[in-house]
Amino acid sequence: MARAEEPTAGKKRSRQQRPNRPPPKRYAYTSPPSRETVMVTRDRLPEDENAWQNAVVLIDKPLEYTSFDVCGKLRGALSIKKVGHAGTLDPNATGLLIICVGGATKKVNEYVAMDKEYTGTIRLGQATPSFDAECEVTQEMPWEHITDERLSEAAAEFLGPSQQMPPMYSAIRVKGQRLYKAAREGKEVAREPRSIHMSVFDVQRSAQGSREITFRVCCSKGTYIRSLANDLGLKLGTVAHLAALRRTAIGGVCVDNAWQLDELVNVVKTRRWGGITNLVEPSGGPPDQSETLMPAGNLGVTNATSAVQGCNGFNSSPLE
Repeated sequence: MARAEEPTAGKKRSRQQRPNRPPPKRYAYTSPPSRETVMVTRDRLPEDENAWQNAVVLIDKPLEYTSFDVCGKLRGALSIKKVGHAGTLDPNATGLLIICVGGATKKVNEYVAMDKEYTGTIRLGQATPSFDAECEVTQEMPWEHITDERLSEAAAEFLGPSQQMPPMYSAIRVKGQRLYKAAREGKEVAREPRSIHMSVFDVQRSAQGSREITFRVCCSKGTYIRSLANDLGLKLGTVAHLAALRRTAIGGVCVDNAWQLDELVNVVKTRRWGGITNLVEPSGGPPDQSETLMPAGNLGVTNATSAVQGCNGFNSSPLE
């Protein structure tokens, strides 16, 4: 007697009947990462692909990129899932962004806790809702009365420990909502001041009698330079906003030793290690074809910063 066919309802489809689906994304370099952290600088690259599984990468973040954008671009080039940054830089800012890859992501908090150095420009007499150039100028006040002597005195008053109110245009969460989202909706949210410390705040006019103030700041984590610009204006009896910002150092790690993002992505995609020719001289001149990038080797994080050459960190001289 022929066996009756089982009903097809609820029956699992055979492999041939299943719709075509793209294969899951596979991340490369799956062998165990090195126990030592590799510091990837302008003149040092990992000796092999697997070393990227425990790498700290120095990037000079380009203008208009978010810190998340930079992580995503490196994640795609390396095909490594775990990629994170050690301290956000706004899209309007440039400079040093430390990217931790693979096992090195465990060290993110170490870099976040380090003091930072910034340079930039503050514009007197004009205020914006975001305290920087992201928003249009909404208020103008006289600034011509401010002398160079008073400018230096006001900057010195910010040195040492203090309390700083975070700006509304920030990524801080209050009751589950990002402050910048509330700000863009025209809402003002109550927030608590934060303890910060500033060891250096050097200021000078970009030209005699100019409203443009160039500055250098060395400060603790959690310091908002946009808020500093706004507060400086108020202390001077006017208004001000941050016109330009560049992060030049984190701890003893200097932006001069960082990779340009597109250059490093190109190196990673073409898998050129060790003997790659230096793309740009530190002076910004044409490449010297005789100079090659050295393999980074295995550098512990404590030794990695000392391997970075040419950065004086927070011992550098004031603005001249």
